[in-house]
Amino acid sequence: MAEWPINDTVSKVFPLYSRANVGEIFPDPISPLNASAGFQHNLEPGWRDAFVACKVWDHDLYDATVDYNILPAFGSYLYINMSLMRLFGVRVPGMSPEAVDLQYFGDMPGIPSYESEKRDFDENPEFAERAGAWLVEEVIGATGLPEYDADRQDVVRIRADRPDMTALTDQQLRDRITSFDYILRPLFQHHIEASLKSGVGLGAVAQIAAAVGRPELALTLVGGIGDVDSTGPSKRMWTLSRTAQDPAVAAVFDEGVHGLYDRLAASTDPAVTAFRTDLDAFLSDWDFRGPAEWEIRAQTWGVKPELALATVDRMRQVGDDEAPEGKGTIRSEEREAAASVVRELLAGDPETSAQFEATLAAAALWLRGRERARTTAAMVIHEIRLPARELGRRGVEAGALDSVEQIFMLFADELDAYRADPAAFTDIVRERERSYIALFDVKPPFVVSEEVPPLESWSLRAGAAGAALAAGESVVGVSGCTGTARGIARVLTTPDDPSALEPGEILIAPITDPSWTPLFVAASAVVVDVGAPFSHAAIVSREIGIPCVVSATDATKRIPNGALVEVDGTTGVVTVLEI
Repeated sequence: MAEWPINDTVSKVFPLYSRANVGEIFPDPISPLNASAGFQHNLEPGWRDAFVACKVWDHDLYDATVDYNILPAFGSYLYINMSLMRLFGVRVPGMSPEAVDLQYFGDMPGIPSYESEKRDFDENPEFAERAGAWLVEEVIGATGLPEYDADRQDVVRIRADRPDMTALTDQQLRDRITSFDYILRPLFQHHIEASLKSGVGLGAVAQIAAAVGRPELALTLVGGIGDVDSTGPSKRMWTLSRTAQDPAVAAVFDEGVHGLYDRLAASTDPAVTAFRTDLDAFLSDWDFRGPAEWEIRAQTWGVKPELALATVDRMRQVGDDEAPEGKGTIRSEEREAAASVVRELLAGDPETSAQFEATLAAAALWLRGRERARTTAAMVIHEIRLPARELGRRGVEAGALDSVEQIFMLFADELDAYRADPAAFTDIVRERERSYIALFDVKPPFVVSEEVPPLESWSLRAGAAGAALAAGESVVGVSGCTGTARGIARVLTTPDDPSALEPGEILIAPITDPSWTPLFVAASAVVVDVGAPFSHAAIVSREIGIPCVVSATDATKRIPNGALVEVDGTTGVVTVLEI
């Protein structure tokens, strides 16, 4: 049985860790079952494989250092090993540790410099040469995503063959929970590979834009690329929101989101029935999506349809001119215009022109690949969630559990003992759940260097984070998507209740994951506490077509809810205009 709360060992060789990036998909602590049978259990080895596939080192590195952990949990919060990411930057030609910091982690004042942790073996000509060949052949030279398409086909088959969970025995449910390692490890490998490749592509585009004297065009050049999986639900929800404007459907919505799904199911009105049919098709395709969807304990749209319906409810009040397709078209046009500017500036340099075209195509391709792999893995995570929930439901029915969610307080190596005697775990899961819920109240250190501060010293989320901004004052972050917008600031800490966001308002969030994406449709701009040009908020904003500022430290604490603000997505400045 693993330690609870989970406190993995800090590496002595690679001692720097960050919550950036991983906080998008795990803003909250990871549950025991997900750590031991789901996400962390599979992403850690998949990430090891990805680094090796990128030719920056061999598996020998892990064997030699032993304590290389890439995705540890401290206080049950997940962290990314920045030291290993920086080493990737050292060994890939054209990259650097500083570029890795900015692209993947954003602005993190006060973190130790790379020079302070540099190791004797970091610079390695042999691996630099191999990584250079990888860069040319597999990153810049790639023309499609065949592995990612094949992964999706395999997972679609798994979902199509999903058995009725209520018809499975307890043993079959238990076996199914741990049956997806064979596909999750390579899926996560491909996700990390695409993440690393898209970062390289984004960096190369930025270097060329800077070289021609137009660095401000870098993010415009990677916006409006189209075919990004994260935006799929937004477009489908938008269509549902137009149908929901039908008077009969709207009347059902007007009674409130609570119980809405059941009311839609009970109605015999033809328009409502047609809407419900489209809704069920949408939920069937996107049942795995929801807040923190890679956490198997999380409730997704398939588990709790009202989460999706609340967003549709808000969207139906947005005018047709806010359609995501229209905004995406504008961003695509801006992207082509920016590319034309660079092409003209490079007209007399055929070699650099060819390099620009290749890197521009690669950046778009691997951004799509990253989101494709991320979504495909989330689909499989849902296949672990469903049998676990059914086992939990039976535990509640038998009186061994107080709620379905308590099943996720078990570690994988306890499942057999639980199945044999569920009542023996009643007190254990109750106590773990109490401590698990308490972990939501603490704020994990953003960066961990060499040692983890004791859990009892962590600050509370509710604690003050600096004085609120007054009119005329600003918070400065990093550009995620260019453009300027003015609107009312709406501070949200969770996507669960989108009803608070009015059309045209500016979304201020701690960090976003794919479940936040539909809110971007109604928002005129997005500002997040943490993030980078490569993070979810930035990528989706560039596709939806709205300004975005990331790494706006403590924006959710310092920007007054309801204030009139201006977001300059080009400079990364968010200014309070009126309180």
